[in-house]
Amino acid sequence: MAEGLDRRAVVAELLRDPADCPGGELLVVTGLGSTTYDAGAAGDRAENFYLWGAMGGAAMIGLGIALAQPDRRVLVLTGDGEALMGMGALSTLAARASSNLSMVVMDNGQFGETGHQASHTALGTDLAAVAAACGWTSTMTLTTMDQVAALRPRLRREVIFAVVKISPADVPRFLPPRDAAALSVRFRQALGIAPD
Repeated sequence: MAEGLDRRAVVAELLRDPADCPGGELLVVTGLGSTTYDAGAAGDRAENFYLWGAMGGAAMIGLGIALAQPDRRVLVLTGDGEALMGMGALSTLAARASSNLSMVVMDNGQFGETGHQASHTALGTDLAAVAAACGWTSTMTLTTMDQVAALRPRLRREVIFAVVKISPADVPRFLPPRDAAALSVRFRQALGIAPD
């Protein structure tokens, strides 16, 4: 995939105005690597739950949070490599039909964290079609920033599975906090379920 959107600009747009959600600030679970860097660069917040070293787990962690916080909007933001690794989660999320959870997959057609080998999406796998076959009722593939801008408010009110085609170009890393225990406490405090 030689072309695609600037991933940092896409994530900044998707996460803009996180308080514009029913029930409180948008809760964001990021997958391993680039989506964590991009979400942190868009604005490190206590409501961002970054996964370090848990490839394939973002969707299921997002589902757990959505079930535990039914009045809050949850966005799983991950890459194509992680979505492929945890593909069974797409069926579980669709079967559970949580009304407050959406998932956005940033698809550059590469396994970026392991050396930029071609991922299955570069070889023909259509993740939006897979999600639809798993039972997601609203799936889409985005290729323009206008589409991304139109998606942002919908993520705060609808259940959506979206794939955004992004450029495989390297972007300087922005490393948000990496202390898993501190991130967990910070996130729980943002939800009001942990002591100060």
